[in-house]
Amino acid sequence: MSASVLYDVPGPRAKRRVMLFSVLALVGLLAGLYVVYRQLDKQNQFDADKWSPLFDPTDDSFELVWARIGEGMANTLMAAALAVVFSLVIGTLLAVTRVTSAPWYRWIVVGFIELLRGIPVVIAIFFVARVLPEFGVSLEPMWYLVIGLTLYNSVVIAEIVRAGINSLPKGQREAAESLGLTRGQVLRLVLLPQAFRAMLPALISQLVVILKDTSLGFIISYEETVRVAGQIVQNLSNPIQTYLLIAVIFIVVNYALSRFAIYVERRLSQGKKAAKTDEGAAVVHADDLAGAGATNVG
Repeated sequence: MSASVLYDVPGPRAKRRVMLFSVLALVGLLAGLYVVYRQLDKQNQFDADKWSPLFDPTDDSFELVWARIGEGMANTLMAAALAVVFSLVIGTLLAVTRVTSAPWYRWIVVGFIELLRGIPVVIAIFFVARVLPEFGVSLEPMWYLVIGLTLYNSVVIAEIVRAGINSLPKGQREAAESLGLTRGQVLRLVLLPQAFRAMLPALISQLVVILKDTSLGFIISYEETVRVAGQIVQNLSNPIQTYLLIAVIFIVVNYALSRFAIYVERRLSQGKKAAKTDEGAAVVHADDLAGAGATNVG
């Protein structure tokens, strides 16, 4: 009955059509995969010498290749971690400033946010790496990448946090202010924790974007994972195999981040439910004590 609320239950003819189209789609997919396989096989992409440096520990290049991949991945994670921390801090400050500041100052923040949101990340990274040295600020390539990523992602995170704050009921702020809390205490103790909890999936998605955008460091010669993969390809002439491995590594890391986000969200939800349960139990206990006292007085 619940399945028929949104659409009609398919009849025998509709079921046959769905089955036919599913079989045809599967056959088309298998045929496409076979064509790709044949083309790769003609180009000798399945030869052992193209795969063994990546997967065969007995190959002479195996240790060197994985050492370079490890260095690239470490550089990627380091740049991503720094960009994530700076983006969260600056983004939260921008969101709070936009929500609480005076109208004239708020428009300055809005203009800053809209300006950086409209700039492609690769241009921000290139601009930082070219302009800062002109002012005598010479840094390691990693810091140019971190600054470029932070400039863009901090304003995106600011909009995410601001949306989380605005999604909360106005009664939350009014109740906190009625207790005598200052504006800063209301934001820090009441609004921001709930906003982060509400927007946690969007925040984690943006953190995954930061991790993937570290691959843009190649334009400033930062040796992150993708640039190292390009160097490996130049020496081994196996681009399909190498970039396939790098893609799998990024998928695994991003999937781990997604699962971590689900775990954190679940833990926060459980903590919230437990707090409500304890509060309800306390109210019931107080009512019982009050009833017992009234009985004794009677």
